[in-house]
Amino acid sequence: MLNENIKAVRKSKGLSQEELAVKVNVVRQTISKWEQGLSVPDSDMLLSISEALETPVSTLLGETVMESKVDDLKAIAEKLEIINLQLAQRNSTRRKTFHWLLVLLCAIIVIISAVLISLNSPYLGWNYSNPETAVVGVAFHAFEWLFVRLAPIILIGGIIGIILTRKKV
Repeated sequence: MLNENIKAVRKSKGLSQEELAVKVNVVRQTISKWEQGLSVPDSDMLLSISEALETPVSTLLGETVMESKVDDLKAIAEKLEIINLQLAQRNSTRRKTFHWLLVLLCAIIVIISAVLISLNSPYLGWNYSNPETAVVGVAFHAFEWLFVRLAPIILIGGIIGIILTRKKV
């Protein structure tokens, strides 16, 4: 029973025989003999093994230790892998959405620019004696003035964003 418990606890802690041997200052073959039941550690060595494995001596001597911790670790690792895949998928979806929003923004800027160029600032020839026409003309001029100054910056930023969010091969 002691031999099985030493082996089970060692494996559950993820230690090799060599690593345990280094911790308790013996050779690997000694650990192997203990685990095969060919020899038994003395009381001082049993305390050292207990400390190295961070397990009570009573567990090593009497309680049956199951290797369920290894299975638990595998289950946790599988769950973490699933979570990582879900996070990667969510990040990919966000990246694609952001990419297409930037493409749409650039397209809108190009379309508005084309419309403004084709209209050729018609408000310049309007009669501003009518207050409503003056308000609309000033608003149109303010929009055009602001758009001409901000659109290149936004367009360059959008193009850089499109390049940075494209799918990497």
